Amino acid sequence: MSNEDPNKERLKNARIAISGKSGCGNTTVSRLVADMLGLRLINFTFRSLAEEKGLTLKDVLALAAEDDWWDREVDDRQVRLARENGGCVLGSRLAIWMLPEADLKVVLSACPDIRARRIQHREGDDLAAIAEFTKARDDQDKDRYMKIYQIDNDDYSFADLIIDTDRVGAQEIAEEIVAAVKKKVLTAD
Repeated sequence: MSNEDPNKERLKNARIAISGKSGCGNTTVSRLVADMLGLRLINFTFRSLAEEKGLTLKDVLALAAEDDWWDREVDDRQVRLARENGGCVLGSRLAIWMLPEADLKVVLSACPDIRARRIQHREGDDLAAIAEFTKARDDQDKDRYMKIYQIDNDDYSFADLIIDTDRVGAQEIAEEIVAAVKKKVLTAD
């Protein structure tokens, strides 16, 4: 008989899906939640694929606009990783749609101005250019997700949590998610 705490075991196998558009804090919050719960972080993105292929993010976005392979490759790889070896935190734009069996589905949102400022802080460049690029990317993503998967990435009606990240820090958001997953996973039966 195992001396392992059954609650600890349940949390160790939890799958958490965190979605949000660029600049909403997905990567930061997903990393914090994974660290707090001792789970694997899965955050394979267009940026990851661009690095792997020796391309820029803008190159991959342009290619993805013309060829569904790029989206499917990123999404298939993320889902495959999320479904192997127990619990994880999957942080991606489509996580809540692509991992329907997730124990907790979370959407992070932020207004366009704050998103652009966060991206500028992370990557540098002109704020107006970032805001324009981000808006164009949002529109392109929305069209592609509908075309490829019939997913409306503005429909969060089935999410367990929707968190506005405009005025809340990443640590506080991560703590809210951890509390929610503990409540949901540990009271499920």
